[in-house]
Amino acid sequence: MKNIKLHVKGIILDLDGTLVDSRQAYLEAARTAFSAVGQQTVSIKMVIEIPKRFEQGIPLDDLLPGVDVKEFRRIYLKAYYQAVAVMAKPLPDIANSLKKLSEKAKLALTTRRKVPNKVVIGQLKEFGLEGYFQAVVTACDKFSPKPSPEALIECSRKLGVKTSECAVVGDSTVDIEAGRAAGAKTVAVLSGIFSRDELKKEKPDLILASVRKLPDFLE
Repeated sequence: MKNIKLHVKGIILDLDGTLVDSRQAYLEAARTAFSAVGQQTVSIKMVIEIPKRFEQGIPLDDLLPGVDVKEFRRIYLKAYYQAVAVMAKPLPDIANSLKKLSEKAKLALTTRRKVPNKVVIGQLKEFGLEGYFQAVVTACDKFSPKPSPEALIECSRKLGVKTSECAVVGDSTVDIEAGRAAGAKTVAVLSGIFSRDELKKEKPDLILASVRKLPDFLE
């Protein structure tokens, strides 16, 4: 894999787990939701499993016997959006990495967060990252969520680049599924909550420790 070089004109990046560390927000959301259903102790395994399942569209019923899963989901997501707005932190050296990437390709960002575009742009601005992106698409933009390729196709349209000339970069299996469905190159990063083995099953073009490594793999 060290010899692989991608030639792309656009790069579409995921947000949580790819550009920012959101694990504290996952923990806070789990604590809030479990407390609401009368459970005070939450295992780290559960904290990670819940957002994985949300990403992949896997039901939570077996994890929450006797719990109103729909209500749990509502409480969890409300708590997550509140927490991630203040707890998410940029991953190490991400601004420098985005600067290097922006010198080689046009950048877009897409996220499954169901918040207005301006909220995500505001957080990027807070981190000093907003100037690198020519397009930002969120779940509020009414496209089917990943693994559907719709949001990625919209990002490539806004960049003025064919999806086949883009690389999709993300930390989850659905990022890679969506990228492949869009006909883009795919890059999995290990900075989120999915393991190498989980990501490897989706056969991305590259698996990297983090976005920091990506500039070295672009022509």
